Amino acid sequence: MGKLPLRARVATTLGEAAGRVSRLTGRGDGSVIGGVVGLRVAPDLLRQLAAGRQVVLVTGTNGKTTTTRLVTAALGSLGQEVATNAFGANMESGLVAALAAAPDAPYAVLEVDERYLPAMIRATRPRVVVLLNLSRDQMDRAAEIWMVARMWREALAAAPDVRVVANADDPLVAWAAGAAAQASWVAAGQRWHEDSWCCPECGAHLRRDELGWRCPECGLARPPARWVLDGTAVIDSAGAVHELALTLPGRANRSNAVMALAVASIFGADVGQALPFLRSVTSVAGRYTTVERRGRSLRLLLAKNPAGWLEAFDVLAGDGRPVVLAINAQVPDGKDTSWLWDVDYRVLSGRRVLITGERRTDLAVRLEAAQVPFEVAGDIDAAIDRVPPGELDVIANYTAFQQIRAALGRTA
Repeated sequence: MGKLPLRARVATTLGEAAGRVSRLTGRGDGSVIGGVVGLRVAPDLLRQLAAGRQVVLVTGTNGKTTTTRLVTAALGSLGQEVATNAFGANMESGLVAALAAAPDAPYAVLEVDERYLPAMIRATRPRVVVLLNLSRDQMDRAAEIWMVARMWREALAAAPDVRVVANADDPLVAWAAGAAAQASWVAAGQRWHEDSWCCPECGAHLRRDELGWRCPECGLARPPARWVLDGTAVIDSAGAVHELALTLPGRANRSNAVMALAVASIFGADVGQALPFLRSVTSVAGRYTTVERRGRSLRLLLAKNPAGWLEAFDVLAGDGRPVVLAINAQVPDGKDTSWLWDVDYRVLSGRRVLITGERRTDLAVRLEAAQVPFEVAGDIDAAIDRVPPGELDVIANYTAFQQIRAALGRTA
């Protein structure tokens, strides 16, 4: 703090005060308002707070918050403080609040909204940028994903000092990262292919086989990866195999963990050193948390788009327990719910399904078309009361998830 200009110090102090008031009054966790106030006083505050730190920026359509948490854990194995926006406030104000909260941290791991990555690269001068995946999401407020990939590509081409850690299995990500001067490729997998049938370079139809993806027209192909997710294990850059044994469930989180290990290696942390820290992560901003409520045990899962719902279904309990689905369509979710028709809800057949949320009628129409029986509930407590005591899974999109957390007293 002492190294900051006077105006920046005042801005940071006022921002921290605003964040505390937000928390004390129960209006939020203070991870945004503090940054908003700070930037009003000192518009260049993000650049000033990032100066002198080793910064990692994490972006992608799905998995940003979890990967940010895992990278933070992995870098924590080095014994140094790490600044991070743990609650997913991923625009400029959220980054400012995160850095201001840890003024002496030599490392910063920051989740960044996909559209803001170019501006955040210019402001923070990161050492590493992590590119996870790209698929359709909030199409009424976010740019078309090919446009996002092009923005990333141009931003990375203009930042030769940045090291990129990228998912080689996502064609759009690989194309964007291909412009970087330095790239570490990770075979993190890509289960959702519906947004990457065409070559991002020439538009031809991509072909996929056991070697990955390639374009038969221009020759663009999956780059060779030095870090590989192999079932429940990671193969590191030296070819050694390590069991991940994460507490977080599902293949998507194993992919996120491999990305985190690849990042940590750049800073000198080896797999054996970082893995225990990754295994200690049990929940991420409420995701995967289990909460007791009215005699029931609820596990909370977040799914915001078709690719995310595919991964959420992957971690549903195999015992056929009931599941609650909650859908809103507020600005952070995207107001267009037509994406529901791209989700295959037939996987829920045989389970008791309850639906709630502001757009539960839209979801009801989709489930009716999929011939999946369901029950409509007014809110999360009404849904809970309809099932007998025991365990159930709850899958919600962004604002519905936050509303459920608030209803549960933010114990999640």
